[in-house]
Amino acid sequence: MNSPNTQLDWNLEDEPEFVLEEDESFAAGALAPMPSFDAEAAPGTPANETSLPYTPTQHDDPFQLDEPAPALTIARDEGTVTEQPVPRITIHASCDRPEIADLIAGITADRRMARAEISVDQGGIDAAVVRFASQSSPNLLILDTLLQGAGMLHSLDRLAEVIEQGTKVVIIGAVNDIGLFRELMARGISEYIVPPMQALDVIRTICGLYVNPDKPFAGRVIAVIGARGGIGASTIAHNLAWSIAERQESGATLLDLDLSFGTAALDFNQDPAQSIADVLLAPDRVDDVFLERVTTKQTQRLQMLTAPATLEREFELDPQAFESVVERVRRTSPFVVLDLPHAWNSWVKHTLLAADDVIIVAGPDLASLRNTKNIMDLLKAMRPYDSPPTVALSMVGVPKRPEIPFKDFSEALGAEPVASFAFDPQLFGAAANNGQMVGELAPQSKIALAIDTLAARLTGRKPVEIKKTTLVDKLSFLKR
Repeated sequence: MNSPNTQLDWNLEDEPEFVLEEDESFAAGALAPMPSFDAEAAPGTPANETSLPYTPTQHDDPFQLDEPAPALTIARDEGTVTEQPVPRITIHASCDRPEIADLIAGITADRRMARAEISVDQGGIDAAVVRFASQSSPNLLILDTLLQGAGMLHSLDRLAEVIEQGTKVVIIGAVNDIGLFRELMARGISEYIVPPMQALDVIRTICGLYVNPDKPFAGRVIAVIGARGGIGASTIAHNLAWSIAERQESGATLLDLDLSFGTAALDFNQDPAQSIADVLLAPDRVDDVFLERVTTKQTQRLQMLTAPATLEREFELDPQAFESVVERVRRTSPFVVLDLPHAWNSWVKHTLLAADDVIIVAGPDLASLRNTKNIMDLLKAMRPYDSPPTVALSMVGVPKRPEIPFKDFSEALGAEPVASFAFDPQLFGAAANNGQMVGELAPQSKIALAIDTLAARLTGRKPVEIKKTTLVDKLSFLKR
């Protein structure tokens, strides 16, 4: 048993229910006995922000947190929010409201919660006090309660007597009360949220509590896979990575995961001494120095790990190796583009499920339609709280080939493709032979603009406008 002043780990970030002054901070202390409440609200607290009178609690040894730990990781200078998966932890939720219990039970299917062991029961704070008087505490305790003010604080004092040190506590309350919020933060509560909320709000709150403080940054992972072979998925993945780096001016890393037949080295006219296979074969050795040595730097913002593209050996790798390498790379780059092979095995499936965004490249044919729908149905079922996969049509308009019209393809799929790339063998062939991307060779072409639009959609930025070269510009250049 612990004493009433047992300290709980806490974290404060992005509380949407309250409007706080920019320089306002909270003193974090022990889970203390219930404070006294006066008849009037604390000075300086707006009347419409509190429903309880409030008197600050005095702690024997208060300390000030200079900078609260981030609840969400944000890609460097991108504004793109990425929630990191939680580690192997135990989570218990004790709920007063059945709808909240159902919501928390539902997040067990989310990819970010895959390692967590989650249990849910009814009864709120009082049930948690009874339960953990005889059981060890979980790593994270979520309390859904209808209690307010003094009643809630009194129940938390009882909980402090049985909860183990180091347990994080998140409270889902019933009242938007700034005074109560401040008191809970001062007592060491990790987070206080008030409905209405969605499952994704709970997921983000939990993920935020377990961000690695030493390496809080995590880039966004974009997986690109073809609905069938030979549809141009690798070409689109390579051009997309280049566009993110050069058009959106954001750091990007391309991973060519088609180990036997990858074409990234050819498309970028590179011949690196080492490949991504060297990283995958020794994932435990991978650190920033090792990555720096094996990574090929294509431009100032674009780097890549190319495939060995050899048939001399068969690569039988543990799916965990792919997860470990992608996780390591995403801590060094705002955006990571995965060029996945057209194959279906455990590591491809796991990589798709773990990605932040999935792009399926399909052709306007029956096989592509069937495979795309199968992949979409699988991902939607296993990633219920993620955005659905993005579909891009490729090689549209092949002469004399029967094709499914765009409208019919969309209706049968149940989703409209966000991009359509015309069949242009001359442009793509010239770019491949020159070791260039389409945006370098023909920046004003419809294909280049479509890729730029897709890159902007994924980064959350506006498409870059490419200025057309006029006759006046050409004459000025010649004059110079």
